[in-house]
Amino acid sequence: MDRLKELRIDRSERPTKKSRGGLVAGLIAFVILLIAAVAWWRWQDQTPKVKVASVELERAGGSRDNAVLDASGYVTARLRATISSKVTGKIMGVFVEEGMEIKKGQLLARLDDATAQRQVALAEAQLSAAKSSLAETNVRLAEARLDLGRQQKLVASEVTSQVILDTAQANVDAWLARLENEREQVAVAERTLDLRRQDLDDTEIRAPFSGVAVSKDAQPGEMISPVSAGGGFTRTGICTLVDMASLEIEVDVNESYINRVEPNQRIEATLDSYPDWRIPGYVITTIPTADRQKATVAVRIAFDQLDPRILPDMSVKVSFLDDEAEVSTDESAAPRLTVPTTAIRTIDDKNIVFVLQGDQLERRAVRLGAESAGRTVIEAGVKAGEKVIVEGPETLAGGDRVEVEP
Repeated sequence: MDRLKELRIDRSERPTKKSRGGLVAGLIAFVILLIAAVAWWRWQDQTPKVKVASVELERAGGSRDNAVLDASGYVTARLRATISSKVTGKIMGVFVEEGMEIKKGQLLARLDDATAQRQVALAEAQLSAAKSSLAETNVRLAEARLDLGRQQKLVASEVTSQVILDTAQANVDAWLARLENEREQVAVAERTLDLRRQDLDDTEIRAPFSGVAVSKDAQPGEMISPVSAGGGFTRTGICTLVDMASLEIEVDVNESYINRVEPNQRIEATLDSYPDWRIPGYVITTIPTADRQKATVAVRIAFDQLDPRILPDMSVKVSFLDDEAEVSTDESAAPRLTVPTTAIRTIDDKNIVFVLQGDQLERRAVRLGAESAGRTVIEAGVKAGEKVIVEGPETLAGGDRVEVEP
């Protein structure tokens, strides 16, 4: 009987309705959290991606109203060179620093000249020996000519034979040939000496033109060569020299608008470093070739007057003016705000832009001004430095959260 009682099911251990209800509630809460997590993840994954640009402050007025074309480019130097050596050698001294004004022919660096000095000394000794040999040959020739004269008199007196006279004549001819050969040897020795002296001069690196050193590329103790060698451990230049008097502007103009550019056409340039300074100039020439990759044509532009503030490789914006334009250098003209034209949208017959505030969009109504070179003047609605959307979905709306692409 005791064994049978052990097999009996104890009904008191069955789960209660209350414990079953807690389990169900826990499962429901877990499912809700899972659905919320999936929804949040999908919302994050569908966040619109946009590109932004800054609202820029530009100088307005004057000749810009007469611009027929705007373009961007850089200040370049027509005369710019990395100064190297003609020979490979060890640098013993460098006498140039960045920003130093250099005169044509000024010593920039000196290489180890010990070998060149010895080669000059050897060439001088060879020249001296050749000249000594030439002097000896002259003496021998004079002696042979005296003997020839005596033999001629003896033959005329029939004292000696014609054979002896012929021998004396041959001796003179031999010394004449040797004299000519040794003269050539002296000339060769002189040319060799000139070459060795030139090698010695080449150990001194001098400026080929006047300018300003914009970089110092080598130090004493390093090796230098006119060609790259040594696995990158050999220098190929002492410094970079720029002739500041040769500065000009080079811009790329879309080939669709190149017909608006003419030689000697007036321009107005603005350096990015000095946005309030308007610099007059003129077109030098249009380079007669197009870049098929960018569909642009390069244009060279000269400054009316150079200024120490203008430096090589500075970014510059150029406005090409029509024939009636008068270039003004007034720096007090009122500024204006511009944005890329792609930032402007038209919704319900209103011009608006989307301004990025944190990661949310703010819709702004704007009043537009003139458009030029892909940028539009904004007369009201935005502030300088604010970020506006230039690329993004057409469905964007105020308050949307977005992700900015780099």
